Amino acid sequence: MADKQMQLTWDPIALAVQLQNIAKQSQLLMHRFVSHQPNAVKFGMGETSTLGFDFFELMTRMMTDPVAVASAQIDLFYNSLGIWQITAERVLMLRAREADAPKDKRFKHPDWSENAIFNFVKDSYLVAAKSILSAIREVKGMDEASARRVDFYTRQFVDALSPSNFVATNPEVLTATLKSGGQNLLSGLENLLVDLERGNGRLAITMTDMKAFRLGENIAATPGKIIHQNELMQLIQYAPSTKEARRRPLLIVPPWINKFYVLDLQPNNSFIKWAVDQGHTVFTISWVNPDGKLAEKGFENYMLEGPLAALDAIETATGERNVNTIGYCLGGTLLASTAAYSAVKGDDRIASATYFATLVDFTEVGDMAVFIDEEQLASLERRMRECGYLEAQDMATAFNMLRANDLIWSFVVSNYLLGKEQMPVDLLFWNSDSTRMPAAMHTFYLRKMYQQNLLAKPGGITLAGTPIDLSKVRTPTFILATREDHIAPWKSTYAATRLYSGPIKFVLTDAGHMAGVISAPGTKYGHWANDKLPLSPDEWFAGATPHQGSWWPLWNEWVTQLDAGRVSAREPGGGKLPIIENAPGSYVRVRSMAW
Repeated sequence: MADKQMQLTWDPIALAVQLQNIAKQSQLLMHRFVSHQPNAVKFGMGETSTLGFDFFELMTRMMTDPVAVASAQIDLFYNSLGIWQITAERVLMLRAREADAPKDKRFKHPDWSENAIFNFVKDSYLVAAKSILSAIREVKGMDEASARRVDFYTRQFVDALSPSNFVATNPEVLTATLKSGGQNLLSGLENLLVDLERGNGRLAITMTDMKAFRLGENIAATPGKIIHQNELMQLIQYAPSTKEARRRPLLIVPPWINKFYVLDLQPNNSFIKWAVDQGHTVFTISWVNPDGKLAEKGFENYMLEGPLAALDAIETATGERNVNTIGYCLGGTLLASTAAYSAVKGDDRIASATYFATLVDFTEVGDMAVFIDEEQLASLERRMRECGYLEAQDMATAFNMLRANDLIWSFVVSNYLLGKEQMPVDLLFWNSDSTRMPAAMHTFYLRKMYQQNLLAKPGGITLAGTPIDLSKVRTPTFILATREDHIAPWKSTYAATRLYSGPIKFVLTDAGHMAGVISAPGTKYGHWANDKLPLSPDEWFAGATPHQGSWWPLWNEWVTQLDAGRVSAREPGGGKLPIIENAPGSYVRVRSMAW
């Protein structure tokens, strides 16, 4: 079958007039944008970097091994020659279109495969990209940190150069441009200017329809009350949906990098609502979005005013001393630290601990290590001293770079080249609602844990005058890892199985850091379980049994075995604590950026 070709007809004179009008409108838009900018807009960190030296070292070492470089060039030549041959045969109709390989989401539009020219552009790019990355990964003699930085930023460069990111080489964008007379590009420019203005000069990509969700109405809407608050958090107690409740309450400690409602998006994928429906009396910490007034709040403040304060309030509200706990990501790191602190203090209130995508051993943190060298930490600390906190957009940008094709370039194409309106996606709404980080806490976390890995060492860190030793934690532990995690690599989370002393269950789920956790019953994602805990994660996986569907019921079964009977369902506060306000509370409504 002959390849499908674009069949578009247009009046070139009319198109030229349209594009001229678009150019004039674009100038007006740009003028309007510039006129609204403050006098001093920071478009970057403005700091010098050793990255240039890393690439210089790379080139030097490549020059000392010309055989490897020549071999890479020869491979690229022959692979490119093969693409030319296939393309020529398709154009001459000597070869039918071959079955597609597993799809790269950037090239899902059918013209990337069905049109010989665009197929050639795509395949040429993929071959070149693979050649570039393979060549730098074969370079010998660089230290691990430099090699990782070079690899990471080369991938950023290669991703940026994808033909899908440009008008003339993206068939979907080119078709839209020709059909609309360039109106898509004008709409895209307006989207771009809005995002630049919203980010005060820095690009803050709009990922979803931010007006489609309203906290407490169609997202973060599980009924509940705020029963306690302090400078750092509000404590939510959720209203029961069953006549009876499990005797032991459940406390959720979310991360404070983003907001708690990743676990309470919409009713069909809310872990919090699901847990309430299983009879748990659920309490969740909603962290404050800090400003400069909280600059001196450290990691131990988050422990004392977070989970420990919550345990006090829960005991007052329910009369129950023992509590099941869940910690997610940074919230899990805090929970592990709190459990170790409590063990030294003889505090047995944490009856069980569940960790979602949590690092406590930071030996191998994946691409996050790129942002944690001494130079960047010193620069970050200088900037935090100016205002007392880390800007929310700084953290969001770093996380987005870890999955640049999904979280940056796909939106560049959709928003700015195709000029599309954003679709309402609850997880992307949450992802855009990032928070600031107090300077003292963030410095402690990055240096003591990410850089020096002291939490994994007995007595490596001290909180509230107490040396922290994870080996003293003897509570039953459930560890959930996500297989495609770019923030807490699953093999690194497995290291915790060697640190705690109590009984441990380790489960691996499909998908990534967020989607793998909020995979409700009925999800397409499966999970793996293995009751044995060999030394290496690879051995664990080799002996693990795959299961279809959500891991949530498996966790519920595990925690039920530890429970201590049933009681009548508890209403928030129960008359023992005054109700402050309705959930989700006021802390979660404080935004770091204008929407």
